Amino acid sequence: MIMRPGQQLLLPANPLFIWGSLLLALVVNMLPLGRVPWMPDVLALVLVFWSVHQPLRVGIGAAFVFGLAMDVHQAALLGQHALAYTALSFFAITIHRRLLWFSVPSQAVQVLPLFFAAHAIELAVRMLAGGIFPGFSVLLAPLIEAVLWPVVSVALLAPQRRAPDPDANRPL
Repeated sequence: MIMRPGQQLLLPANPLFIWGSLLLALVVNMLPLGRVPWMPDVLALVLVFWSVHQPLRVGIGAAFVFGLAMDVHQAALLGQHALAYTALSFFAITIHRRLLWFSVPSQAVQVLPLFFAAHAIELAVRMLAGGIFPGFSVLLAPLIEAVLWPVVSVALLAPQRRAPDPDANRPL
């Protein structure tokens, strides 16, 4: 792949770090912070990040399993989060090559529709099962997730960044 000028060459991602960050995001989602509709879904954010950056390691199957775990934890309709996370992972993998050409703030704008779609799927399944509408504050969650995208990108790519090498004779 041709890199943008000024883009840093990254080291390979450690699989233990990938799965550890996903498990940490699952634990953060399971914290008893109260059920407010505008709360961002940290697991969805990390799933999209790794689906974009490592689509061969984190894919639709992992999204489905993590979605079932969230359904069981929240005592939600079984498959509600699984369907949303699976669709989210599919669309993230679909746009991952195009997305990596953008700068990180532009990537946040590009993934915003994905987060809106995932929350819309969750809301639609909840409403079809007879749930109540949580209010329009539910629209804040995808916006907060898009705002958190640059923070998550910096944090999760930090172990892959190599130290700048001052040797002028080496091209990489």
